[in-house]
Amino acid sequence: MLTLYQGRPESTEGRLPKEIAVYDLLDRLQIPYQRTDHEPAFTMEACAAIDRLFAPAAVCKNLFLCNSQKTKFYLLMIRDDKKFRTKEISAQISSPRLSFGPEELLEELLDLTPGSISVMGLMNDRENRVQLLVDRDLLDAEEIGCHPCINTSSIRLRVRDLVEKFLPAVGHDYTVVTLGAGE
Repeated sequence: MLTLYQGRPESTEGRLPKEIAVYDLLDRLQIPYQRTDHEPAFTMEACAAIDRLFAPAAVCKNLFLCNSQKTKFYLLMIRDDKKFRTKEISAQISSPRLSFGPEELLEELLDLTPGSISVMGLMNDRENRVQLLVDRDLLDAEEIGCHPCINTSSIRLRVRDLVEKFLPAVGHDYTVVTLGAGE
């Protein structure tokens, strides 16, 4: 059974520094958030119980993408019920031949590993090498859930706080993309 907590964990014992850094930043920015701890969640299916706990927060999947030359990198936040279509995104950002970015670049640029991809990782991209792409429908949500740079906890925060406080604080903006409806 999952439990919803207000804010950071009482103890940092057994938690990675990159997770605690997320809580430190959110607290410093005075962004309220709720948190739950859980078994490692590597897939959207594994996140189903978390999504029910966080409802009605928007559920999203996060994809790390790059161009074929591996010179441009993107973090795509898409609603979980939508399909990722390379052609659809490529046309909107004028970047042909997008593919999933390699694990080593995900770790190098965002200090993330597969299964823990999250917008919170942008706090580690101090050189602004990763462009955030956000599905338009996610911006219409009141709240959103994401991982705090690890996949054994999840946090829920207001989309407005993400856009107006978090992203400016980490020196990132975002590009709105429109993706087709789920199938």
